[in-house]
Amino acid sequence: MIGHKIYKLAKELWPINRSITGDGVRASLKKIKRIIPDLKIIESPSGKKVFDWKIPEEWNVSEAWLKDPDGKKIADFAKNNLSLVGYSIPVKSYFNLNKVKKHIHTIKKQPDAIPYVTSYYRRTWGFCMPYKNFKKLKKGKYEVYINSKIKNGHLTYGEIVIPGKKRQEIFISTNICHPSMANNEISGPVVTAYLAKWIQSIKNRKYTYRIIFIPETIGSITYLSKKYKYLKKNVIAGFNVVCVGDNRCYSYLPSRNGNTLSDKILKLVLKKNIKKYKTYSWADRGSDERQYCSPGIDLPMATIMRSKYGTYPEYHTSLDNLKNVVSPLGLNGGYNILKLAIETLEKSHFYQTKFLGEPHLSKRNLYPTTSIKNNISKEIRKIMDIISYSDGKISTTEIADRLSISMPDLNRILNKLEKKSIIKKIL
Repeated sequence: MIGHKIYKLAKELWPINRSITGDGVRASLKKIKRIIPDLKIIESPSGKKVFDWKIPEEWNVSEAWLKDPDGKKIADFAKNNLSLVGYSIPVKSYFNLNKVKKHIHTIKKQPDAIPYVTSYYRRTWGFCMPYKNFKKLKKGKYEVYINSKIKNGHLTYGEIVIPGKKRQEIFISTNICHPSMANNEISGPVVTAYLAKWIQSIKNRKYTYRIIFIPETIGSITYLSKKYKYLKKNVIAGFNVVCVGDNRCYSYLPSRNGNTLSDKILKLVLKKNIKKYKTYSWADRGSDERQYCSPGIDLPMATIMRSKYGTYPEYHTSLDNLKNVVSPLGLNGGYNILKLAIETLEKSHFYQTKFLGEPHLSKRNLYPTTSIKNNISKEIRKIMDIISYSDGKISTTEIADRLSISMPDLNRILNKLEKKSIIKKIL
């Protein structure tokens, strides 16, 4: 089961502190590069304007902790990187309890969980801890030590382009910016790494595949600011890969358009292979589909998940770990559903009728010349239905599903219609 290999990579990435910038992203990409050596690691400088945004300064941490009045560490970045608020500024000082409490984050309803908190674009500092520990804090002086650096550097991302016979591209994106949380979001990059490795092994690939490992939001915005015109011209389908590691359910979130090739392929694959899955609406968006499908960009990107971000109780906490949320079986499922989507795309074709209106079938010996009640055979009905769906926008896989006929039977009729010069293959 490929899930065991994917899980092994997840364990390697687990302890690394990742954020939207920094050495943790680079270290993670280097590990992924071992799986796909052709991965390029690319950097964009701090301060660069990208659409309405600006790439922030780079953030790195070497040590951070909070000590209680007895000198005991009650929050320690070295033990759990969620203990420190992302992008915390350097601090070395003492504070009383009331002051410290203003900089501590907890989740009262999940007393055992360390929450995941960031403050990328507003300078502050803070620690996160289980609520049960927060309740035990006593009066006195607390020592705060945060050895972090925020300075001009780079935003780092990974990209691999796997060429196919055609220039048309399938675009796959996943996030590389979250610290030690398993489903959100170690699962995305590890599944995508092995998916890329498998795509490279496909003989006679029809499509070109562009796969990126980026920080969420600012990473996709940075990438789009460089490539969006090219992507709009060449990408025919794409998938945003997030939260694909648990074994609870499968989820699908459509593109803003809702009817792209990506949407059709994912719905078809889920329908045929997964008994129960959850479908969300565009209103439920929250990941990088927001950027890829934004007005003016309009890429055909749909999101495939296991349990959707924000819907499972461990989300954005220390409880989202490799023991009680993500498993080799769950990762295997996330990998397989994406693999099936790619296989379906590779096997699908698009045909277009050469005529305006219905072609004259009888003069081509495809329709009876004498009209008699009930003399339209099932074969003739199939021929007419297939022609009616041959608009260049509906894939052969989707036609087969709509008409409930096998792919060999469909291909047989398509070949016949192509020889009769009634339809033509356009993709």
